[in-house]
Amino acid sequence: MATETKPHWSDTLSRRLANSEKENKSEDERKTEETALFTKYYTQLKGGGAEDHESYKTIPRFYYRNLWFLLDKHQVPPLSGEEAMINYEAYVLVRQKAGPKCRKFFTAKVYAKLLSNDPYGRISIMQFFNYVMRKVWLHQTRIGLSLYDVAGQGYLRESDLENYILELIPTLPQLDGLEKSFYSFYVCTAVRKFFFFLDPLRTGKIKIQDILACSFLDDLLELRDEELSKESQESNWFSAPSALRVYGQYLNLDKDHNGMLSKEELSRYGTATLTSVFLDRVFQECLTYDGEMDYKTYLDFVLALENKKEPAAIQYIFKLLDMENQGYLNVFSLNYFFRAIQEQMKQHGQEPVSFQDVKDEIFDMVKPQDPYKITFQDLVNSCQGDTVVGILIDLNGFWTYENREVLVANDDSSNTVDLEET
Repeated sequence: MATETKPHWSDTLSRRLANSEKENKSEDERKTEETALFTKYYTQLKGGGAEDHESYKTIPRFYYRNLWFLLDKHQVPPLSGEEAMINYEAYVLVRQKAGPKCRKFFTAKVYAKLLSNDPYGRISIMQFFNYVMRKVWLHQTRIGLSLYDVAGQGYLRESDLENYILELIPTLPQLDGLEKSFYSFYVCTAVRKFFFFLDPLRTGKIKIQDILACSFLDDLLELRDEELSKESQESNWFSAPSALRVYGQYLNLDKDHNGMLSKEELSRYGTATLTSVFLDRVFQECLTYDGEMDYKTYLDFVLALENKKEPAAIQYIFKLLDMENQGYLNVFSLNYFFRAIQEQMKQHGQEPVSFQDVKDEIFDMVKPQDPYKITFQDLVNSCQGDTVVGILIDLNGFWTYENREVLVANDDSSNTVDLEET
């Protein structure tokens, strides 16, 4: 029995557009429908949802229509799995037929970059199309961000980025439910992530180039997707639920309702197991007002503790651990902070662990260049920085490390039980 061949998506699109022309629709109506149909079929082909093409909504229709149809028309069989492919000869031919704005993307370097293991030396049409779309989107976003570059130096100050995000809010459907009274707190929450990670030296400005190169703008613009899943929202710092969670935690800690946090109030953060010595250093080094922390400073604190694997977060905590500002941690530094962990263990009726043992384990984990000093770069290079700082500042972090083998065994047994039940 003959199997029915499923029509190629571009053939379906062509037929739909032909029918549209017969319906006596205006030129604008036809163009709008054409873009919508292309987006629909292109997204289906990618196997994704609206989030896959949200960034392309502002790209000129030229790129949607002409570029794809030219590439599709010049594809070179056979398919690679389900991927349409094109060889270099056809690639050059499409370059000649593409408009001048598009031609600059058809370089030998780009072709070589996209070459994989195709036995015929071809590249994927979809990969090249996505490459062009991304480049065009980045160019347009750079122009958009540059409008807020008041100094014209290729940087955005904090106030510039605040204005950009504030004016972006109405274009993000996922933020429709935010009360206008919360806008200033939302903008502050969003801007802090950019500055915490992209301005580690705290210069008060960020390169537009760095904003475009990181993934934060993608996360922010993901909020254009009206059907963004609950899981995606919860993991996205810029989502309304995430911003409300962080601000809600701040309000819950602020027991005297004065809009600021004292050291005692901050001590209840998370599992309330951060050491008093570490919190002392937070209030010594971070910007405070009459000895209390405002929301902006709190955001840096949260970003550091929620992202301990990231170099910017390790750098934030390292500065607090490096009491003498020497640029390294020695045995004295480690002992000073670990004594507070030992005190907490006593308070909880536990037998304190020997510092000597912990010290040896830390140096063994990090393997610093100098056997007596641990630098920030040593922590980053070891990929154990999050574990080390956890051991030194948080009883819960130390307990997790100390009981890691038991926890792994429990996880394994839980998985075994799950498998048996299924």
